[in-house]
Amino acid sequence: MWFVFALLSAVFAALTSILAKVGIDGVNSNLATAVRTMVVVVMAWGMVFLTNTQGGITEISRKSWLFLILSGLATGASWLCYYRAIQIGEVSKVVPIDKLSVVITLVMAAVFLHEKFTPKSVIGCLLIGAGTLVMVL
Repeated sequence: MWFVFALLSAVFAALTSILAKVGIDGVNSNLATAVRTMVVVVMAWGMVFLTNTQGGITEISRKSWLFLILSGLATGASWLCYYRAIQIGEVSKVVPIDKLSVVITLVMAAVFLHEKFTPKSVIGCLLIGAGTLVMVL
């Protein structure tokens, strides 16, 4: 089931790029990011209430709060940079560079989470890196 959700995530991420490029025309990139974020906040809290999981908020540990907040800050920084990049650049060039996050994530997972590189993950990283170069140059 995780694969279905991952695939849907990729489809929605692709839609995000196309819809954002059209929507950001003539709009400050920071303002556009804020509008998008408001929609995400409403949607996320809507799902929390729809699934009746709001009671779990009191069970979140201090460590989880810290890392969720840091993750949120990283997400915000990523979105602000991404929106500015697609506003001034071509989506077809920005997106491949943005997807280098896969390679960076695998390296960080190895360093910080002690996840192992496999031959497949190394080949995948090299192919993503090479593919990014081919698409951007």
